[in-house]
Amino acid sequence: MPSFKRPESVLIVVHALDGQVLLLRRREPPDFWQSVTGSLEWGELPESAARRELYEETGLDAGGLVDCQLTYRFPIHTVWRHRYAPDVHENLEHVFLLALPAPVPVRLEPREHTEYCWLPAAEAAGRCFSWSNARVIRERVLGEDAPDA
Repeated sequence: MPSFKRPESVLIVVHALDGQVLLLRRREPPDFWQSVTGSLEWGELPESAARRELYEETGLDAGGLVDCQLTYRFPIHTVWRHRYAPDVHENLEHVFLLALPAPVPVRLEPREHTEYCWLPAAEAAGRCFSWSNARVIRERVLGEDAPDA
């Protein structure tokens, strides 16, 4: 088994039909808010990783999980660079959505997150550290047009 993390991850934006989005506050670095995320294990498929991470980080069942058939590639943040092989500098992120009828309480993984909140989508997008996370909320939850390239 490789000793370094796989440079491929999932982003699962959980939102309620009333327009609120679930955000989780990472333990480290502090004030780093995000949707459900996680790296794929070696040999794992994106949908399997999304289902696993959703349950591990929130206790939510993945019934209704939608694969957006959307990926983003971005530089690995310096905070986490040491987890990857020395020649790896970018991560490939697979995007998923989970729509719930209403906001629900979640069970956090305390080693990863310290708190959660449900926020109106525009506010949630503004609080996200990750540009891709914010973009998915704006485009897929709020229905805003993508910015010109």
